[in-house]
Amino acid sequence: MIDVLVVDDDFRVAEINAKYVGKVPGFRVATRAHSAAQALAAVERGGIDLVLLDHYLPDRTGLELVHRMREQGHGTDVIMITAASDVSTVQQAMRLGALHYLVKPFTFAALRTRLDSYAALRRTVDRVGGRGLTGQEQVDRIFGALRTASLPASPGLPSGQSEPTTDLICRVLHHADHPLSAHEVAARTGLSRSTAQRYLRHLEQAGRLRLSLKYGDTGRPEHRYAWVAP
Repeated sequence: MIDVLVVDDDFRVAEINAKYVGKVPGFRVATRAHSAAQALAAVERGGIDLVLLDHYLPDRTGLELVHRMREQGHGTDVIMITAASDVSTVQQAMRLGALHYLVKPFTFAALRTRLDSYAALRRTVDRVGGRGLTGQEQVDRIFGALRTASLPASPGLPSGQSEPTTDLICRVLHHADHPLSAHEVAARTGLSRSTAQRYLRHLEQAGRLRLSLKYGDTGRPEHRYAWVAP
């Protein structure tokens, strides 16, 4: 079993992430932490294979925690799970050795692909490390184990559309206090307007969204979408 430390300052989010981990075969939650100090203490006690780490913690950032761990000689693997998506933070995470970087909000499927690739990495390292590296092929095998495959579309989704992106758009509309245009959905999700429009059109046709028209000065109505409660 791979023992996981879940770190998030939000108790509810930590609980959700822990439940996600528990659903992936081969993984179990060793403990949870809600601050950098708690997380470091857990790592120092030992027995932690992987840290699922939020960046925004009350006492120091997640990356400051990773830096401290490395200074103290802790090589515990880290996957960042955070709302921080600026390039500087992502680059620093890479330089500190984070194996994956998952941006909130995310789906269980997205987390599972990262955990599965991490498990594949450990299996590959165990196989290759037992006899020592013998060449580029073995090195490529180790690095290749971390690649995550593209998530397949769920049944009923059009070709080229994925469940994680569908879930992201649904969450944005579910929490919106007024109908949103494709441009607004794109801005809130980080998708292109054309991509957002394709997903919105499918969701509206499937009955999951309600379409309304807003008329402006140009005479051409703007399509606006609202969440339809199941």
